[in-house]
Amino acid sequence: MDIVADGVNSQSVGRETAAGLRLNVFLPSPGGAFPRLRYGDRLRFSAWLHLPRNYHNPGAFDQVGYLAGKGIVATASVRADRVERLAGFAGNPWELLRMRVHRSILSMIHDLWPAEQATLIDAMVIGDDAFIDGSTRADFQRSGTYHILVVSGMNVGILAFVSFWLLRKLRAGDVAASVLTMVMAVLYAVLTDLGAPVWRAVLMMAVYLGARLLYREKSMLNALGAAALALMLMDPQTVLGPSFQLTFLCVLAIAAAGAPILERTSAPYRAGLRHLDSLDYDPVLPPRVTQFRLDLRLVLERLQRLPGHRISGWALMKGIGGLFGAYDLIAISALMQVSLALPMAYYFHRATSFGIPANMLVVPLTEVLMPAAVAAVGLGYVSHWLARIPAAVSSLALVAITGTVRGLGGLRLADLRVPTPEMWVVVAAGLSLAAAMLLARSRWRWTALGMAAVIGSALWIGWGPAHPHVRKGVLEVTSIDVGEGDSSLIVTPEGKTLLIDAGGPTGGPHLSEFDVGENVVSPYLWSRGFETLDVVALTHAHSDHMGGMSAILKNFRPQALWLSVIPPNEDLARLLAEARELGIRVEQHFDGDEFAFGGTDMHVLAPARDWHSFRPGNNDSLVLKISYGGTAALMEGDAEALSEARMVSRDPAAVLLKAGHHGSKTSVTPEFLAAVHPQYAVISVGARNPFGLPNGDVLERLDRNHVTTYRTDVHGAATFWLDGSALVVMRAF
Repeated sequence: MDIVADGVNSQSVGRETAAGLRLNVFLPSPGGAFPRLRYGDRLRFSAWLHLPRNYHNPGAFDQVGYLAGKGIVATASVRADRVERLAGFAGNPWELLRMRVHRSILSMIHDLWPAEQATLIDAMVIGDDAFIDGSTRADFQRSGTYHILVVSGMNVGILAFVSFWLLRKLRAGDVAASVLTMVMAVLYAVLTDLGAPVWRAVLMMAVYLGARLLYREKSMLNALGAAALALMLMDPQTVLGPSFQLTFLCVLAIAAAGAPILERTSAPYRAGLRHLDSLDYDPVLPPRVTQFRLDLRLVLERLQRLPGHRISGWALMKGIGGLFGAYDLIAISALMQVSLALPMAYYFHRATSFGIPANMLVVPLTEVLMPAAVAAVGLGYVSHWLARIPAAVSSLALVAITGTVRGLGGLRLADLRVPTPEMWVVVAAGLSLAAAMLLARSRWRWTALGMAAVIGSALWIGWGPAHPHVRKGVLEVTSIDVGEGDSSLIVTPEGKTLLIDAGGPTGGPHLSEFDVGENVVSPYLWSRGFETLDVVALTHAHSDHMGGMSAILKNFRPQALWLSVIPPNEDLARLLAEARELGIRVEQHFDGDEFAFGGTDMHVLAPARDWHSFRPGNNDSLVLKISYGGTAALMEGDAEALSEARMVSRDPAAVLLKAGHHGSKTSVTPEFLAAVHPQYAVISVGARNPFGLPNGDVLERLDRNHVTTYRTDVHGAATFWLDGSALVVMRAF
């Protein structure tokens, strides 16, 4: 459980200190009692404070900046039974009130909805997404509807619109309705406490309603500019965040390109549907719209001869209005998808193939769900019986939303991952979007040309050929910084790719929601321009090597998965089943296997073919010697002394050694090191790991043998190039 504590009191040092601290509290044993901690509690405990650290790879997520944006400057871990609660209160009374209201609303949500639905209502209504599982998040991301899952500007807009409409229906004046709507929006922003995305929407709405009261033109561009300027003045770093850029670009595209196009297409006809009986209204409309109104009158006259002509006439008018509404939704959704193709690919490496149909279905359902859910929560404080009615409406909408998202998100085409766009693509996409905005009010041929340029750039970003950044004619070995785990990229002289291991949490794959494969290894590969991998190898079934493998299989769809022994293990069995479901060939390799791969010779040195394992172990490790000309790299996995002793007679000599078991004293024995006789070694190890790795004796042994050693905790991702005669270049990130 992660607890963010602002204003933590440290009595152990004899004085109070205030800092943003993320405290990980864990149970010493299963079934233990977890302390019930609340905002403002004063705690005393002993723990090492650690400064956040980024993974040192190209394309890595800025974890330090992310935590700093939340006011967190240090992290610590402590056992639950070592946390002592002290008397007194250390928080802000207003924040305590906000937290109590927030908890009360969450409790009400879980009273009104079943558990599975309540977690989604938590996220959509109040912004608490802590208990949404990874598969649900992935489905929303794949379908291009993730903005529905979190409280965003759209949620604020829906609630503001409904509030304003209800107030006007209750005969509140324009000024009163506008002011009350703004007050409710501000209270909602304070309650959710989600920062810039929600406050952006509140500021834009305030500008819009203020302009409306002054009878000024309701310009979305003016509202967007005013909100952006206010946020930049409050926090200049806001403009650098993906959230700000996505929202700004989305609204800018709609205001500068979408609105003008709708004004020239559907808007005149929608205006023509009003006051259809008024002949005096015809002359002020364009000729084509006047003709449209005449045709409608003729149709309605014919309908008057039929029984129930009032209902049929009403249905006709509503149907035509619905068609124009559907056109507007399709047009704006399509514009949003193509306009956001560049930032979605750059920041999230996704191309949302089904974003348009998904949003066409999900957005209207959300417009039903949000006000119904808010009404249910409000009524819940008066009468649970009355609250069940809007709760049932929101439940039906939620079932339809999740069904749509899971149906579309589960399709393989929806899970389209793309590498980081090259700079010329970024420039071309930016220029095409700017051209589309500038030409949106020009003649139709120029407008069409601008839109074609935006669509073409989006298609290129999603489906254009990938151009990986590799050196031809050399063997590349890169040890990726995955913390206390292992992952290495091999690129052969002919451009074939092999990823050995994919990192993961130590101690078990279920100990952390952070997916190293998705958030560390994949971004590095995408930053290099890789769209697919030829082969993925799993050395052995320990979580710090296997935990990120599932994401790699889904994101890069390799042709084959190599591994050695298959011990009884639930997580390994699940991974193999997933590989087969994805059509990935599973191959086992053992000592003595030799084969060519992309211009290199692969030699399997361990484990022995008769090796049996009843549970995953380090000596299960698949050890590969990759030879190119007179040079070779030895990839040891977590092989220990027993496996190394058997490899000594297998000619393990190599210019580069990926040291076994993260530099533990159980590996890199003197006899094995003498047999390998490397010039360089690389150790994949986590900074400040609790195991004290790499072992000091191992480092001293390597130094005594004149082996130049690199460590991922110190040097980050380290790349080595072997040209067949020597290790020619080394680069550390």
